[in-house]
Amino acid sequence: MVGVVEGSDGIFVIRGGGNVRGWNGIQYKAGLSAKNTRARQLSMNVATIPPGGVAAAHIHVDFEVMLYILHGHVRHEYGPALESVVENQAGDFIFIEPGVPHEVFNASDTDPVVAVVARSDASEWEHIVPFVKTSGVISAEERTRK
Repeated sequence: MVGVVEGSDGIFVIRGGGNVRGWNGIQYKAGLSAKNTRARQLSMNVATIPPGGVAAAHIHVDFEVMLYILHGHVRHEYGPALESVVENQAGDFIFIEPGVPHEVFNASDTDPVVAVVARSDASEWEHIVPFVKTSGVISAEERTRK
């Protein structure tokens, strides 16, 4: 990614371009991070979830994420058992706190979701871990305690 960055002495630029990396069902355009600038606390890029795509459940460890939906309709299932749901569309802003388990779904089978993604982590993906959702089954012992 270093080759696509122009500039130095405090200002760095990436000109528009195609997808350069896939991760967890999402395609990313070249963005800015510690990998190609002197960033210490931020990273930013554009993510695309293909029609019908899913970014499997995961957690952002010790960093915040903000998204701006440019195109499409996305659904986040989140919480300890992924029991809560929020849906968003083009024009919406989203903030995800550190440590919140979530799974991301493109709600369309025909259109991609495209979003600007900003993270308070200059390393981008190194501090994201998979999340295995619980079954949601309540044991007999737990039922008797309620």
